[in-house]
Amino acid sequence: MKWWLIIILSLSIAFLGCEKTDKPTINEDGTKDNGKLESGGKNPKSKTGVWLTDWNDAMKTADVLNRPVFVDFTGSDWCIWCQKLEEEVFGKGEFLEYAKKNLVLLKVDFPRDIEQSEELQKFNEQKMKEYEIEGFPTIVLVNSKGEEIARTGYRPGGAKEYVKHLQELLQPKE
Repeated sequence: MKWWLIIILSLSIAFLGCEKTDKPTINEDGTKDNGKLESGGKNPKSKTGVWLTDWNDAMKTADVLNRPVFVDFTGSDWCIWCQKLEEEVFGKGEFLEYAKKNLVLLKVDFPRDIEQSEELQKFNEQKMKEYEIEGFPTIVLVNSKGEEIARTGYRPGGAKEYVKHLQELLQPKE
């Protein structure tokens, strides 16, 4: 009798306990998140306000969300101005809130002491040449096709002033 009970319980757990569900969760903004993009990837809302490192992922996310990509060409572990920009702007609430609602964040990093795959290093170098990056930090705002909208870099004044600067750069030209 005990063996039958163990077998029945085991089968019940196997069939009922491991059932895959497609129940949506609720995002912070109150929208439903079923974890999927229309194209079959992860929900782009989960990528807002988060620094991506995959170029293609950032472009797809920007396309779905209809937002520009904020590309930070940086030497994160050695470039003093890059570190200042990170500390004074990127790590502050004003910038993060703006970015979460308006941008897709992409970091194209050229570190000296942080390990990267050879593939990522080559890809980043190719993007650096493609966008004619001559120094760090360089911020390039691009559309989902990778077409440049505007370019900037470090600016003094903190996060609030930087957001104002970005808003001016992204205003439609007349």
